[in-house]
Amino acid sequence: MNLTKHDPETEMEMDMTSMIDVVFLLIIFFMVITDMTQQDLEDLQLPMALHAVPDKPDPKKYRPVVNIDIAGEIKIKRETYFDPEDPDDYKKLREHLADVSRRMERDDKNPKLPGDALLIRADESSPFKHVQKVMEQCGYKGIQIWKLQLAVSTPEENKDK
Repeated sequence: MNLTKHDPETEMEMDMTSMIDVVFLLIIFFMVITDMTQQDLEDLQLPMALHAVPDKPDPKKYRPVVNIDIAGEIKIKRETYFDPEDPDDYKKLREHLADVSRRMERDDKNPKLPGDALLIRADESSPFKHVQKVMEQCGYKGIQIWKLQLAVSTPEENKDK
């Protein structure tokens, strides 16, 4: 058995290549995750409101979001669930809302109903009938989402004050 003694004054070198690789992988991971948090939100021109409550969702809770663009197309996580070209086909949207309803936390007073709200983001130029149709779909048996939030934007504060 060959046991070699190390001289205490001899410097030992550490290979930092693997540590640098891990750091770069972590940076890439956090960049991708940060981008994923905004995938629920479409680029819409929201209607203006003079008085509104700031939107501060709990990141730990599931929060369903429905986007309605200027043409009335309903999108959820960048996927189209209703196309105005086929005005009678709300089946895909209803199936999604039923799934959302099952995933939402239950209401304390009535455990059969979801307790959280569905956020509806509609472009200011889209006809209200599309928002109304989403609300109508929420009332179907098996869905029954009874809390809704409508997204609005507020005018920026005057910075000269």
